[in-house]
Amino acid sequence: IIQFTNFMANSVFNDAYDLSFNYEKIPTEFYKNALEASKVVAKEIADLIRRKQAAGKPAVLGLATGNTPKLMYAELIRLHKEEGLSFKGVHTFNLDEYYPMQPDDINSYVRFMKTNLFDHIDIDMNNVNIPDGTIAKEDIAAFCQEYEAKIDAFGGLDIQVLGIGSNGHVGFNESGSHINSKTRLVALDYSTRYDARNDFGGLSKTPTVAISLGVHHIMNAKRVVLLAFGPGKTNIIHKACEGPVTEHVPASFLQTHPNVTFYLDEVAAAKLMKVQTPWLMGPVE
Repeated sequence: IIQFTNFMANSVFNDAYDLSFNYEKIPTEFYKNALEASKVVAKEIADLIRRKQAAGKPAVLGLATGNTPKLMYAELIRLHKEEGLSFKGVHTFNLDEYYPMQPDDINSYVRFMKTNLFDHIDIDMNNVNIPDGTIAKEDIAAFCQEYEAKIDAFGGLDIQVLGIGSNGHVGFNESGSHINSKTRLVALDYSTRYDARNDFGGLSKTPTVAISLGVHHIMNAKRVVLLAFGPGKTNIIHKACEGPVTEHVPASFLQTHPNVTFYLDEVAAAKLMKVQTPWLMGPVE
């Protein structure tokens, strides 16, 4: 009886260990608030830049826009101004841009990046790459190929920073995007436009299309970090991290990336198994 009891106990323990591999499909770290998480990611980027500079090589950053990365950018600015972090030699590639869009428009991602990062650091603007919202429609395909070629010339992105949409999009790779999708003009999902409606003064004024880096080049980044904060991200983080890999939730593709971490606040992480039922995730401290 004792042997049988021990066998069953060990089986349950081992099953719990197996569940950790079934459910922790994407490594996640969560913090008390968005500021703490943002500082951790900013430090990782700063450390990458410094390592690359010490080796005489350029750091190649994939950058995101929206409210989510603002605190991270603010910390990078602080590191530049107070701790001497230099962005000389750094090359950046932004994920996306609305189309059509003038660079000085209040909703332009060019303006966003200047306001929230580039105007406050010593980066060479010739090394900054953002999809062009002003080019003729017939030239978009060629532009997208050239954009990918510039990334490839560096050997890919050293790190890609992502947010996540309420429907699971990354960049503007909406639900239905293939894992091998290329950089392209994308029709924006209704939910994406609805979420952005206040920025444009109403849904009818919100762009219907945008240029987006494809999932393929996001997945080819050497390192991917995704930031998500607040109650609006709780459900989609649960789906992306613990649901099936599906084109209906493009962020779920990251379950197959070899070097990815999701950085969350406690609210965004609330439905994850490691929060809801941590005893199923193996030994805990």
